[in-house]
Amino acid sequence: MAASSSLFSYSMHMEVFAPKISKCSKDFICCHRKISYTEPSYLKSTCYPISRFLCINNLSKWGKMKKTRQGDGIHYFSDGQKFQLDDVIEAQQFDRDIFNAIFEVARDMENIEKNSPGNQILKGYLMATLFYEPSTRTRLSFESAMRRLGGDVLTTENAREFSSAAKGETLEDTIRTVEGYSDLIVLRHFESGAARRAADIAGIPIINAGDGPGQHPTQALLDVYTIEREIGKLDGIKVGFVGDLANGRTVRSLAYLLAKYKDVKIYFVSPDVVKMKDDIKDYLTSKGVDWEESSDLVEVASECDVVYQTRIQKERFGERLDLYEKARGKYIVNQNILKVMQRHAVVMHPLPRLDEITVDVDSDPRAAYFRQAKYGLYIRMALLKLLLVGW
Repeated sequence: MAASSSLFSYSMHMEVFAPKISKCSKDFICCHRKISYTEPSYLKSTCYPISRFLCINNLSKWGKMKKTRQGDGIHYFSDGQKFQLDDVIEAQQFDRDIFNAIFEVARDMENIEKNSPGNQILKGYLMATLFYEPSTRTRLSFESAMRRLGGDVLTTENAREFSSAAKGETLEDTIRTVEGYSDLIVLRHFESGAARRAADIAGIPIINAGDGPGQHPTQALLDVYTIEREIGKLDGIKVGFVGDLANGRTVRSLAYLLAKYKDVKIYFVSPDVVKMKDDIKDYLTSKGVDWEESSDLVEVASECDVVYQTRIQKERFGERLDLYEKARGKYIVNQNILKVMQRHAVVMHPLPRLDEITVDVDSDPRAAYFRQAKYGLYIRMALLKLLLVGW
């Protein structure tokens, strides 16, 4: 099931997203260049230009809308409506409206996790975690999220060695088989683009939990959520990406998401052998995002609201361990870095870490990486709820 952006949403700044369908049904009021509907709470009809479809199947639901505020308007997502995305494959799928609505659901999930143990929102649903690469936090985070909402889990920890893939089965055949056992698949794979291939042939939602050096969209979502919770804003922030930027799928995905905000500046600090690739730089430039490469971590840390550290990924170097050793240990967040950081700033890390953040940093309140991992639980609870049962 290919990812789509079918939205049943209404925006006060006159934006309605077009669903994947191409024909109007009896549940829609459609016109060639505009859309009309009646909103009971205001007892009036409204027409908006350019918009194409709006679901009015159950007008009583307009009284149960999720509302998020932004500088450019108020955005509504009706309770019970289908989620805008069929799959979660890449960061480019998301826009600010969806961010804010997902974050509202994540806050609801935080309340559920803390105050409503035994919640049964996803009772009767079954999630399969299909991981072809090692994972601790991501796999357990998804499995915890599913179980905390009353769902069940099928899991394989190392599908590359302990599944039919070891016998030569293709990813496509595996997906077609596993979808017969489950309602949603969380996939981690060693090849970039694998999640897209899976989504193209699957009839159930696919969540990309990391595809080689490609993307890790749920990590990026939780990263943006962490910044919003820790810093209190997303517009006008300065973020320093540090470490393995060539192979780090987390920083690639996060760069795509940060480009959706205003007046963001991104610094790239990395050894020469693992510099950020040109496709990300070109994308940021095309979106008007200010970015800069630097070799001075101290100076960058003093400027930034977020220092986003990553480990040098040995597994991506193959037999060139000489290059790995050359890159490892060049940029370390330690007490010297903390001394120049602003009081409100935070250190983030997708984990696991090796020696790129010293352990004495952990006790500083600006060390946000373990809180970041916890925020990930709420984001993944929200995504599972939205993909399986909607708003």
